[in-house]
Amino acid sequence: MDRVATSSRVAPSSRAAWAALLDSASKPYLSAGRFAYHFARGKLSGDPAYRTILERGLLAERTRILDLGCGQGLLSAWLQAAQRLHDAGVWTPGWPPPPRPQFSSGLELMESDVQRAHRALGGSCGISQGDMRCAPFGQVDAVVILDVLHYMDGPAQHDVLKKVRAALPQAGLLLLRIGDAAAGLRFRYSQWVDKWVMLLRGHAWVKTHCRSVVQWQELLRQCGFAVQAVPMSQGTPFANVLLVAHAV
Repeated sequence: MDRVATSSRVAPSSRAAWAALLDSASKPYLSAGRFAYHFARGKLSGDPAYRTILERGLLAERTRILDLGCGQGLLSAWLQAAQRLHDAGVWTPGWPPPPRPQFSSGLELMESDVQRAHRALGGSCGISQGDMRCAPFGQVDAVVILDVLHYMDGPAQHDVLKKVRAALPQAGLLLLRIGDAAAGLRFRYSQWVDKWVMLLRGHAWVKTHCRSVVQWQELLRQCGFAVQAVPMSQGTPFANVLLVAHAV
């Protein structure tokens, strides 16, 4: 029996609502192939950033969202699924309503990821191929960058963050997830896993340029942001931190 249809009569438990959200967000990727589907399901279920974005309402009232380094469009699929299920009455008790952006766009360097996104979400999903170091961002209310900037050298990191600041209004939001280079063994393990995942997605074995949380915070301040660090490794062996930055 369909979870969404059942939920209109009986309020779902937190576990049932979470399972329905994961199913709804992952299902479109079946049309993009087995790798796309299993990668989506594994990432959405195991990465605490996606849950945190909804649970804390981090993108609430943001009408124009840009996802840089968006891969196969998981954030777009996640937000769309959240809207569908909330409208159907299937929602985790205690969570705020999901964001309802007027548009959500993504920029991804890898053509194969963009193709998977289009096969899963449709050609009008707003995800395009491009290099964030030179592609225009337009004007948006929120920018999300998950686990991407460490693939660029220091000057490029600075330039991208300055471009992000220019694309945002006063108090605009940047969600930047990074690995804490000061976290010792957990950070080294994070780096090892990250490199292998990139290989599986078709990237080369690339050099990374990482910083400690304190160093990332200082860079963000230099680029015009006030920043708060939120631990983002719960339930994982990694050394990830979500930097919640507001344009000043």
